[in-house]
Amino acid sequence: MTSDNPAANDPAAMDTTVRDTTDTDTDTTDTDTTDTTDTTGTDTTVWFITGCSTGLGRALATAVLDHGHRAVVTARDPEQVADVVAGRGDRALALALDVTDKNQVAEAVKEAETAFGRIDVLVNNAGYGYLAALEEGEDEEVRALFDTNVFGLVDVTRAVLPGMRARRSGHIVNISSLGGLAAFGATGYYHATKFAVEGLSESLAAEVAPLGIKVTIVEPAAFRTNWSGPSMRQSAVTIDDYAETAGARRTGTLATYGRQPGDPVRASEAIIGAVEAAEPPLRLLLGKAAYDIARARLDSLRATFDAWRDVTLGADYPVTAP
Repeated sequence: MTSDNPAANDPAAMDTTVRDTTDTDTDTTDTDTTDTTDTTGTDTTVWFITGCSTGLGRALATAVLDHGHRAVVTARDPEQVADVVAGRGDRALALALDVTDKNQVAEAVKEAETAFGRIDVLVNNAGYGYLAALEEGEDEEVRALFDTNVFGLVDVTRAVLPGMRARRSGHIVNISSLGGLAAFGATGYYHATKFAVEGLSESLAAEVAPLGIKVTIVEPAAFRTNWSGPSMRQSAVTIDDYAETAGARRTGTLATYGRQPGDPVRASEAIIGAVEAAEPPLRLLLGKAAYDIARARLDSLRATFDAWRDVTLGADYPVTAP
């Protein structure tokens, strides 16, 4: 049998893109009363980015503004992004946003649409990591992780979609991870959130494509952010029997902090390029490790599927001759 988990013990391969733990939901009825008039008198693209206090979100917000676009730059504490929007005139708006607070999500989206008339590009970036073997996971921490990484993303998306549907245009960028394609020890709960983002995003892409709305899933490997450092959460419980598996990878992941190969600035330029492409990708891998491990994952899956082909096909009812 072949393994479906290539490089499973490579801590440096994992996503270290940090998201601020922010953002949430609003009314999702089909009645849209949003004024889509461009109140600034400019036709530059309006970006709405969650989790901008550090890491990729901060780098992306800066790059978007440097490109001359307008941006709603959100964080739980807007003071942490005050320098990002400073000197940008009426092209930048800093807003408080905790993605786990539905009322705050609704208010932030409303403020953004009032200020700029619309949201053209939504980037769901808010999120964080959690280190624990499956058995070591703590219920409250795991539920909080899903509330931010999955349900926060869903709530923000649902709040923005009515405006995009009314205009028959828009682009939703969901920041996933290499860890949404391949799983490693010690980050199973984090992987579960990112695998959920992958599935939700694929379904969303199929649903909104006829409405003129595009979806891109961004899958970074290890980037030089706070993901494996100050932003990382860990279970307080450790079990000795997992010392050589989850325990070793927990240590190895934390050791990558400050020397990850991925550059958030270059990643930001790649994301902007993908959004501006005539045919944006559904998936965008970022970083050499992401490319190498994703390709190895595909090869491993194909080998396993082929090895068990006869068993797989034998599970159907027999085909009878007419």
